[in-house]
Amino acid sequence: MCTTCGCGSNEVLIRGRRHAGKADAHVRFRPHAAEAAARNGEATRVIRLEQDILARNNSVADQNRLLFSANGVLALNLVSSPGSGKTTLLVRTLEALKGKFPLAVIEGDQQTDNDAERIRATGIEAIQINTGKGCHLDAQMIERALPQMALPQNGMLFIENVGNLVCPAAFDLGEAAKVVVLSVTEGEDKPLKYPDMFRAARLMLMNKCDLLPYLAFDVALAEEYARRVNPDIRIIRISATGGEGMAEWLAWLAAEQQICA
Repeated sequence: MCTTCGCGSNEVLIRGRRHAGKADAHVRFRPHAAEAAARNGEATRVIRLEQDILARNNSVADQNRLLFSANGVLALNLVSSPGSGKTTLLVRTLEALKGKFPLAVIEGDQQTDNDAERIRATGIEAIQINTGKGCHLDAQMIERALPQMALPQNGMLFIENVGNLVCPAAFDLGEAAKVVVLSVTEGEDKPLKYPDMFRAARLMLMNKCDLLPYLAFDVALAEEYARRVNPDIRIIRISATGGEGMAEWLAWLAAEQQICA
């Protein structure tokens, strides 16, 4: 986990606006530091440290969750492999929901604020977290980012995680649910290869379905694999560009927000 992927040995940069329209606010900090124990070479100590990291993360995640609950915010953790179309889908979602709910976005990437700028172009506030060497967001990063934005009371906060189907599965951010995006340009067996992520997700969006006529992707098999890992997972076939499944996705979001309000 973090003792080998470098997440604890780099500086995190949060870039955003303290409130929409005001001056940029940048925050730098170092997340959990696991490299010292990793250098020690003691396997049992490494395992114990990883358990401590997750315990601390979960404690902060619980505080984030309390904040979201107190403000009626539906917080969702969007996870996927790189290139799944997650940001395009998020842009389409924001365009459809704008004016109906208060909305905000936290973007996670190792470098650049390209995706945050795409979100801001829709008129929705976005905070960019650059994780450096880190391959996932954690609860502390979200905690540090929240004061830089206006919380969308009785609305929705979308947290777009770093493109990765491994580490994000283990880290609770305080979200109401993880939503995993699987594009039909990937392999049907992704749920079997990365079971922790699909087991942790409540919803799977099977994206880029407009490309199915041009691909040898077995939709039924991908869904079977996902349900083999997580029998309770809900699946929506969707296309961010063609519009298929968008109404079902938006209805799911509205229903989930009602639960949080």
